[in-house]
Amino acid sequence: MQEVPKRNELPQQYTWNLEAIYPDETLWEADWQAVKESIPKLEGFRGTLGGSPDQLLGCLELRDETHKRTDQLVVYSRMRKDEDNGNSRYQALADRAMVLATELSSASAFIGPEILALPEEKLWGFLATESRLGLYRHHLEELLRQRPHVRSTEVEMVLAQSMEISRTPDNTYGMLTNADMKFPTIQGEGGLPVELSQARYNHLRESQDRRVRKDAFQAMHQSYQGFRNTVASSLSGSVRSDIFYSRTRSYPTALEAALEPNSIPTTVYHNLIETVNRNLSSLHRYMALRARLLGLEELHHYDLYVPMVADVKLEMPYEEAVETVEAAFAPLGEEYLSALKDGLASRWVDVYENEGKTSGAYSSGAYTTNPYVLLNYQGTLNDVFTLAHELGHSMHSYFTRKTQPYVYGDYTIFLAEVASTLNEALLTDYLLKQSVDRKLQAYLVNQQMERIRTTLFRQTMFAQFELEIHSWVESGQALTPDLLSSRYAELNARYYGSGVVPDEEIAIEWARIPHFYWAFYVYQYATGVSAATALANQILTEGEPAVQRYLHFLKSGSSDYSINLLRQAGVDMASPEPVQQALDKFDALTDQMEELTA
Repeated sequence: MQEVPKRNELPQQYTWNLEAIYPDETLWEADWQAVKESIPKLEGFRGTLGGSPDQLLGCLELRDETHKRTDQLVVYSRMRKDEDNGNSRYQALADRAMVLATELSSASAFIGPEILALPEEKLWGFLATESRLGLYRHHLEELLRQRPHVRSTEVEMVLAQSMEISRTPDNTYGMLTNADMKFPTIQGEGGLPVELSQARYNHLRESQDRRVRKDAFQAMHQSYQGFRNTVASSLSGSVRSDIFYSRTRSYPTALEAALEPNSIPTTVYHNLIETVNRNLSSLHRYMALRARLLGLEELHHYDLYVPMVADVKLEMPYEEAVETVEAAFAPLGEEYLSALKDGLASRWVDVYENEGKTSGAYSSGAYTTNPYVLLNYQGTLNDVFTLAHELGHSMHSYFTRKTQPYVYGDYTIFLAEVASTLNEALLTDYLLKQSVDRKLQAYLVNQQMERIRTTLFRQTMFAQFELEIHSWVESGQALTPDLLSSRYAELNARYYGSGVVPDEEIAIEWARIPHFYWAFYVYQYATGVSAATALANQILTEGEPAVQRYLHFLKSGSSDYSINLLRQAGVDMASPEPVQQALDKFDALTDQMEELTA
């Protein structure tokens, strides 16, 4: 029986180097205490920001420095907790960091309202007088643009203090699914028992043995079915939290509250859903091709992830995966590759699954730390693409933090998926060029189609579901498990069409999606793959000019509006055209797959 290893059983070289942040946790405690002592100093600026340019500058600099140190505390403690969610020491450390972060947010809450209370001519006069304030010009312009949604100092303090409570649904869901839920053991390939887990499920559903993937599908979803009321309650709490903050800040809807702060028009969201819905026949055509190539009279949801090309084994040890992604990223140039290799050698990546480890994959880090990648590597080709994807995030973070000051040292969620998905496109191009075997080429084309299916079609379906459940609550409707499951099943039937059997278990899949706790996040996977498809094509066809535009994009952080930064890189996401181009690419891949498998 394959048992999930304990954390202390993993070789060090496959774990991330968090000691680079705090080699001794007494230093974490010292930083925690330093932030605690800085909070009263920050509050001491209250009522003084209009006094002089020096007062305003001093406040902004202290705010940034204190938040910078707090980010580091939060990131370290959260990643330690993610190593083993059952470790009570790091649960407590993460809680302490979040409580401190909430206290700091509350103490900083006066800054925005107090700046907005200044006459604009006085504020711009301060910038003309004190050159060091020039650093904050775009930041202040953004603040002024948000004037209708910034509340009084007292209300902002209450909202900041409430943030800790608002995270309860997400925290509860995470502890339930990563620590408390126990999944059954199923009979794996060759009849060997396999303990089901979040990470192993992704591997098992690709099994060529249909019985294995069916058993894994049913066991996983039946496990969630047993907690349907608890998960529905936590999701409802998360949605209600989104709506509370949107209404408190005078946004008409939660969608506008999520998009408008980053100057993303809501038409981008609606255009995505409408464009994809107009092209669902492309997905239905692909489902028919999948059924034919798998030799199935009936296609079920547990048949959607198995490769359509049988007998092609592309399992890859982690070391080989690293060499492969480095070779694939060669078109991005020496500056990119050198930084990537240094990072991998410095143990940015936590590679393998262990007992209690947070499932899935992500890129994390703070302005003052290395970027870090959490994986649950199982050796499949999908895992290689996950590595490439998360390294895209990390390299974006690396170049941004290296180039921008703290105030612009991050990027918007809207931009977050562009760099990661572009890396996937480059990896696909590299692997296809390395292959001369038609069967292997078909396998790789299948993988590329699957990334578009899961990133563009599926994430858009998630986005539509998320929009609808927020709209229901905004209109006074309750999110019951029956309502959630019924609508989720209907959307699956619409997106996948009559060519896929509507398995009853799929109705509970909404309970497995942690991204629903991050308000209106998932649509950006779909817009990201659209932008990345265009940018990757430019890099591969134009060469150096496109590479330089792209590196400038990676280094820009949030120093300009997201839409503008993508335009400078070479793609206009205010138009639905990039989405349509990605969908056209999907059609072309279907043509290619039909030709390769004729």
